[in-house]
Amino acid sequence: MDAGILAMPQRRERGVRVDAGPPVSNARLAMIVLIAGESMLFVGLIGMYLVFRLSARVWPPADLPRLPLAVTWLNTAVLLGSMVPLTRALAAVRADRRRATARGLAAVTALGILFLAVQGVEWARLVRHGLTLASGAYGATYYVLIGCHAVHVLAAVVWLAVVALLAGRGRFTAARHTVLEMCAIYWYFVCALWAVLFPLVYLY
Repeated sequence: MDAGILAMPQRRERGVRVDAGPPVSNARLAMIVLIAGESMLFVGLIGMYLVFRLSARVWPPADLPRLPLAVTWLNTAVLLGSMVPLTRALAAVRADRRRATARGLAAVTALGILFLAVQGVEWARLVRHGLTLASGAYGATYYVLIGCHAVHVLAAVVWLAVVALLAGRGRFTAARHTVLEMCAIYWYFVCALWAVLFPLVYLY
C-alpha cells in the first residue's frame, strides 16, 4: 500500500504541464492597456475634428493660412522612416549585437527630435501668419489634435533617449530587453497615429 501511495503523485506529475508563464507578459499587457486608452483618446479627438470639419461650409476659412503640405510630407517621411532603424535595432538586440542596437536607437531618437523640431518651426510660422488656438474651430481643432500627437511623440522620444543611453552602456541582451521592446511598440503606435492624422488634417 505504501508503494502505491508513493507512486500516485509520480503518475499525476507526468501529466502536469510545466508552467511557462502567462501567454502575455505583464509588460505587454500594460502596454496593450496604455495603447487602448490612448487610442480611445484619439478616437474622441478625431470625432471632434470631424464634427467641426463636416459642419463647416468652408474649410479652412479663407482668411487663415493653409497648412504646409510640402514640409509636412517630408516630415512624415522622417517619422515613418524612423521605424526602419528601430526594426533593425530590435533585430540586433535579439541577435545580441549591442553596438548595432545602440546605433539604431540613436538614429530613431535623432529622427524623432528632427520631426518635433520641424513641426515646431512650422507651428511658429503658422502663428505668425495668424493661425492660433483662438482662430475659431479651425485653429483650435488643429492645435489640439496635432498638438496632442506631438506631446505623445515627445514622450516617446524621451523614452527612446533613455533606452538608447542604456543600450550604449550594454544594458540590453538577447534575453533581457523588455524595456526596449515596449518602447518600440509605443513608437510604432505614435507613427501609426500620424499615418492617420496626416491625411485627415492636412489632405482632407
